Amino acid sequence: MTESRAAKPTLDARTLVERAPGLITTPNLRLEWPRAAHAAAVRESVNASLASLQFVRWAQQPFDDDAARRFCEADAAQVAAGHGLIYFAFERASGRFVGNLDLHTFDFSVPRCQIGYVGDLRFARRGLMREAALTLVDLAFELGIERVEAWCDLRNERSIHFAQTLGLLYEGLMRGVERDTQGALCDQVLLARLRSDRAP
Repeated sequence: MTESRAAKPTLDARTLVERAPGLITTPNLRLEWPRAAHAAAVRESVNASLASLQFVRWAQQPFDDDAARRFCEADAAQVAAGHGLIYFAFERASGRFVGNLDLHTFDFSVPRCQIGYVGDLRFARRGLMREAALTLVDLAFELGIERVEAWCDLRNERSIHFAQTLGLLYEGLMRGVERDTQGALCDQVLLARLRSDRAP
């Protein structure tokens, strides 16, 4: 006798946005989908953190008010279209912007995705970005994602270490797989965590 298996709910760009919450609270943070009203906080954060953002393609020069607004509006449009889930993290106690994180590059046939994270340098080493990123990994698995990946520039040791603190395991080196912020071919480290892996 063949056992019947319940069909897994289909995940696609439309259902991704329908199922994901626009606001998530954690013990220390409030994670919100981006909107134009966040522009001032994003501008201040990027400009204060430029020295640590050499591997971030969209943060190679200071933001003015217009650039920050356009950045927030573009992120909001990406979420609305189901191209990714982007969250801006704010410290609950102070209301200050901590960083932005996203789940992106979805392959719904698996399903799997990548996680991205860019923290405000002023909040480094306080554990807030890790709290936010772990929340997004948990969200991915709750939505039905089977595998969460991080692609990190081989030279970006801080990002690689951060991914490992989230329970993502080193799987290998991809040579010349992307262009860096200067347009040169660069190597990427692939890390991943499966739904079945033990949480950190």
